[in-house]
Amino acid sequence: MTFLKRSIFCGLLTAMLLSTPAQAVAAAPAEETVRTERTVPVQIDGHLLDWSGIVRQGVTYVPLRNLLDTLGGWTLTWDAGTRTAVAVSGDRRLTADPTADTITLDGVSRSGKVSVEQGRTVVPLRLVGELLGAQVEWDGYLSGAAVTSSDAAYNAVDYYWLSRIISAESQGEPLEGQIAVGNVVLNRVASSQFPDSIAGVVFDRQYAVQFEPVENGTVYNHPYHLSLEAAARVLDGETSVDGALYFYAPALSPGTWINANRTYLTTIGCHRFYL
Repeated sequence: MTFLKRSIFCGLLTAMLLSTPAQAVAAAPAEETVRTERTVPVQIDGHLLDWSGIVRQGVTYVPLRNLLDTLGGWTLTWDAGTRTAVAVSGDRRLTADPTADTITLDGVSRSGKVSVEQGRTVVPLRLVGELLGAQVEWDGYLSGAAVTSSDAAYNAVDYYWLSRIISAESQGEPLEGQIAVGNVVLNRVASSQFPDSIAGVVFDRQYAVQFEPVENGTVYNHPYHLSLEAAARVLDGETSVDGALYFYAPALSPGTWINANRTYLTTIGCHRFYL
């Protein structure tokens, strides 16, 4: 193409771009905003719920009835006169006002987006949870919200992942063996050689994946009922293998590195444990 032809072509292209309707350009941000809304899992006190939250502009929203029914002890009604959702538990009273965008608990109001969608009152999870004395946090490994209720015995994230790694690694083992697997996780949390949280230890990849269930995805499965008990006992301080940092099942792995580099402690069920 000659220089003259190239100049004419570029000029025509520029004119076409400049004449593009402004509405077409303005539509792009709106489409991007729509894509930022997504559903996310919610777990309360270590138990994954069968309903989801919705993330909008970085805030997780949930149906108020679902949240209160899960926490228990609340009766929720709709006041047609004031057009507010009213929840009562004993002498406590919570209202959600979609007109004023406020949540009020026992006379104290907080601002937060409240909406009515398909007949359900939808509220910000963190705002309502914290008003009710719960701890609400984002769990990056779950890609969802975790709620520790005010009367929970354990942190929701800790109990969730400890019960699942115990179940995935030792489902079918005796309770003592499942407790031992949980002990290894907590011993690693206490050790300077490993991450300082249960979820961090479970998903640790500093020297490659540490637990096979993380690699094959079984860590995300619902935990075996005995594993829930084992996790609770471990979090309460029960110990089967004091100081153990490693374990493996000889039927599934030769354990070459562990046998060569770690001190053998004991065998429980199908697992050998090492310091």
